[in-house]
Amino acid sequence: MDKTRISMTSPIVEMDGDEMTRVIWKWIKDILITPYVDLKTEYYDLGLKNRDLTDDQITVESAEATKRLKVAVKCATITPNAARVEEYGLKQMWKSPNGTIRAILDGTVFRTPIIVKGIEPYVPSWNKPITIARHAYGDIYKNTESKVKKGSKAELVITDPDGNEKRLLIHDFKDSDGIVQGVHNIDSSIASFARSCFNFALERKETIWFAAKDTISKTYDHRFKDLFAEIFENEYKNKFSDAGIEYFYTLIDDAVARVIRSEGGFIWACKNYDGDVMSDMLATAYGSLGLMTSVLVSPDGAYEYEAAHGTVTRHYYSYLEGKKESTNPIATIFAWTGALNKRGELDGNSELCQFAKDLERASIVTMEEGVMDKNLSLLSKLENKKIVYSEEFLTEIKSRLDKIRS
Repeated sequence: MDKTRISMTSPIVEMDGDEMTRVIWKWIKDILITPYVDLKTEYYDLGLKNRDLTDDQITVESAEATKRLKVAVKCATITPNAARVEEYGLKQMWKSPNGTIRAILDGTVFRTPIIVKGIEPYVPSWNKPITIARHAYGDIYKNTESKVKKGSKAELVITDPDGNEKRLLIHDFKDSDGIVQGVHNIDSSIASFARSCFNFALERKETIWFAAKDTISKTYDHRFKDLFAEIFENEYKNKFSDAGIEYFYTLIDDAVARVIRSEGGFIWACKNYDGDVMSDMLATAYGSLGLMTSVLVSPDGAYEYEAAHGTVTRHYYSYLEGKKESTNPIATIFAWTGALNKRGELDGNSELCQFAKDLERASIVTMEEGVMDKNLSLLSKLENKKIVYSEEFLTEIKSRLDKIRS
């Protein structure tokens, strides 16, 4: 071991990815991490070609490793559509690796914007970050749906353990063709979602809201509301009181109104689809998906950190032509710092935790001094901005990191 670098007691799970983010992933390690940390990782290549080669078992293995080692960091990956199947010559249209990992970890996704001076939120009162907690199971992401011909009748049929059927009319399509969709959720996943949210709120010492539409969905959404309330009263009420934070439920339309009038600084828990939409809305309103952190947290304390954005395909094709690209690496850097900090916390490695904090600070200082990629420069109100290519951006961050750590 190189004694000039920070040692690690145990490894983190490293999930490599696709396209431009895969390129930047290696640059971040080479420029900003391995010169300072004697990095220990258990490596899994989740690039699309390797997922196809392993019949996607590599994704399952990476998730199981995360359950075992408790901390993972993931590069952005491609979820293939028909065009990607043809482009990469895939055996089939593989499922989203994020969905597979979320299902195995039974995790909740928490997304939080990175606040940078000069990149002002579109809502002027937001001076603190708002974290979206997204349930990562069920709803339309595990739906069954169909087109329906005029004259058909759609029913919800439930067969109990004794074989008895319960039939509920969804709609009689006597006058028109249409569409029908069936969604589900399970109590165990909703309960895990609630506990992950409450644990995360205690860790962050921030108030948490849960919002749904139980006035309309009197069984489905109401079940979420009831389980959250039951678990909070029985397991977390006193802990929240001791921490000086709150939990409350509200209708999602009321939550939207409250969010717009707020100053931020809280956690907003949403069902799967609501969280998907609202997290992108918040990312845009705060500035950019490139400034959005994302961590998947399981109820038993496993953490998987990643950037909220995709693989930056357009930049990758340009990069393959030999052109330099100005791609924002910040969210991917913060995925690494989140994982390193959590590994340090779990192992009692304060030196590793401090390095992660120093790297985050160096990244923010770099942007606040006007050095940034092309996309962020369009959002920033700073004067005399310096637009840099990706590798140069990382080098600029390194120079400030060296000053912070000197």
